[in-house]
Amino acid sequence: MNTKFVTHPGFIKSISNDKAEVSIIAKSGCASCEISGSCSVSDTTEKIVDVRLSGENNNYEIGQAVTIKMKQSSGTWAILFGYVFPFILILVALILFTSMELDQGLAGLFSLSLLLPYYFVLYLLRNFFKKRFDHSLV
Repeated sequence: MNTKFVTHPGFIKSISNDKAEVSIIAKSGCASCEISGSCSVSDTTEKIVDVRLSGENNNYEIGQAVTIKMKQSSGTWAILFGYVFPFILILVALILFTSMELDQGLAGLFSLSLLLPYYFVLYLLRNFFKKRFDHSLV
């Protein structure tokens, strides 16, 4: 099976033990457009990504230009856990609460309140997700 990767260029901001913080510039889809300078829609932001360094070739320096990579499937799973699964949870809960003949306003509030434990569980599992959604240097 062929594994596809997503790559981003960046610069090393700091290095500690076996981990480096890499600064990447995330661009929206239209930021690469030829007329993006005259349009207010284009958007670029700086993001800091933790990258685990391998022990065999660990001669990186602060400020060095690097390229990071991540499995494309990891990005898909991140979108599913962050957006799709919570949406399905709200939708199913809303249908369940309204079928129990609860007031529509209360059913909506109860459905939305289920997001608190959902995201709290994701927070508790952050170390698991850090290992699963691992970035590496090319």
